[in-house]
Amino acid sequence: MGAQVSSGGLLLLAMLLLPLAGALAVAPMRSAPSTAKATALAFALAELVFAALAWRAFEPGAGRLQLGLSVEWIPEFGARFALGVDGIALVMIALIGVLVPIVMGSSWEEKLPEGRTAAGFYSLLLTMQSMMVGVFAATDVFLFYLFFEVMLVPMYFLIGRFGGPRRQYAAVKFFLYSLLGGLVMLASVIGVFVVSSEELGQGTFDWATLVTIADDIPESVQIWLFLGFFLAFAIKAPLVPLHTWLPDAGAEAPVGAGVLLVGVLDKVGVYGFLRYCLPLFPDASRRLAPIVLVLAVVGVVYGALLAVGQSDMKRFVAYTSVAHFGFIALGIFAFSTQAHAGAVLYMVNHGISTGMLFIVLGMVIARGGSRAIADYGGVAKLAPVLAGMLLLAGLSLLSLPGTNTFVSEFLVLLGSYPRQPVFTIIATCGIILAALYVLWVYQRMMTGPLRGAAVLGDEEAPRQPALAGPGAATDPEATRRRAAAAFPDLSKREVGVLAPLVLLILLLGFYPQPVLEVINPSVEATMSEAGFTDPVGSTGGGQGGN
Repeated sequence: MGAQVSSGGLLLLAMLLLPLAGALAVAPMRSAPSTAKATALAFALAELVFAALAWRAFEPGAGRLQLGLSVEWIPEFGARFALGVDGIALVMIALIGVLVPIVMGSSWEEKLPEGRTAAGFYSLLLTMQSMMVGVFAATDVFLFYLFFEVMLVPMYFLIGRFGGPRRQYAAVKFFLYSLLGGLVMLASVIGVFVVSSEELGQGTFDWATLVTIADDIPESVQIWLFLGFFLAFAIKAPLVPLHTWLPDAGAEAPVGAGVLLVGVLDKVGVYGFLRYCLPLFPDASRRLAPIVLVLAVVGVVYGALLAVGQSDMKRFVAYTSVAHFGFIALGIFAFSTQAHAGAVLYMVNHGISTGMLFIVLGMVIARGGSRAIADYGGVAKLAPVLAGMLLLAGLSLLSLPGTNTFVSEFLVLLGSYPRQPVFTIIATCGIILAALYVLWVYQRMMTGPLRGAAVLGDEEAPRQPALAGPGAATDPEATRRRAAAAFPDLSKREVGVLAPLVLLILLLGFYPQPVLEVINPSVEATMSEAGFTDPVGSTGGGQGGN
């Protein structure tokens, strides 16, 4: 089979190559940090324009995979350089296009470790963007595997070279966990090729072809192949108990890399469940679903409880992500169209909400110089706009009605209950815990009298009495002036960085239909390919059980 290239395929190829070209252009600009930042941002904004063009070119319901490109690559292995998107991949690529320029803007004045340059940091961000686009756009299983592995490299260097005090430990732990999952998945990738050779007479890695033979693979073989893919995706997602790399990596990563880590990179795992595990191994997915559902609801409750007890802001965000990924996994393995649509929408909305929360907390840390929650108090008195942004991000994270995540969480629970009522009820408890950990952290950091070493600029501040009380160790007004000078409110640049996220949180909270219209046909196709139907009485469109 020769080359197959469409105009949309060329657009996807451009989206893959443009950030790489940007990384190559920015990397040598070590002595000109402002030029490096501006050049990188220009490439990221151009990528956002391409993402908008891809969104416009995509026709929901017109075909399973669109904007296709397929050229011969390694014919001996049956591997092709094949790109294409469905609605699920498209919304994730659009999320990448939105988040990367915001990440660059939020990192504009970030203090880098000694000996590190803005050119190196921004070139790694662009390289990371290219790899993430590739992993969502690949329609050849072997090509997907390569992107899945290679995207570890720029993130490893972002954490290991530009992160916090324990960055080397966190980077190595992240890399080893992900590499282990990838090596296990490689065994299943090879197994898929062997099985396809037995079924078709010639091995192939083409995703669409593999879907057509999925029902012919014996269940025992499917289970082994499923487990290889599942382990890699569960580590990436991350599902409990394979999540332990995330708190360390999230805590030590620079803010920009942390946003991409918890906002996009982790989504590759749950995307893999939808794109590979369910359609390629439907019998194994059905048989092993109860185990996955147990891990999902354990993650919801366990992640929430650990988030409540965190003293480090970044680790707090990481554990909230563990809880939310449990909701997404529940929606996927509940096997209903409504739950699947909610899970995909949750992937997008979680990236927006957590991205904003991570960025706002990064702004707090940049002012106070500490990641400890206990080092802050009464910040709303000094920086009301900053406090308001943190509150909005937190309310979105706890799925307040009117914010973006409410719609996705509601769809997951509504679609999961008819088939998995017990697991859905347990997961619903996570909503209560989410309100607890979000509002408690906000109360501790933003409300009350000025307090905390990071706010007062005094290492002894946590042990001093409240400023306004009798017997205060220092003059309250002088302390307030000193704190206000050291802890200013958001600048125009920072407000501009957060404004698109605020708009998306509110817009998708009240009008998610444009995104759901792109998602729904692909979700329905995934259900059909995997041989699942909606439970009786469901509003998802099905007429019967499995």
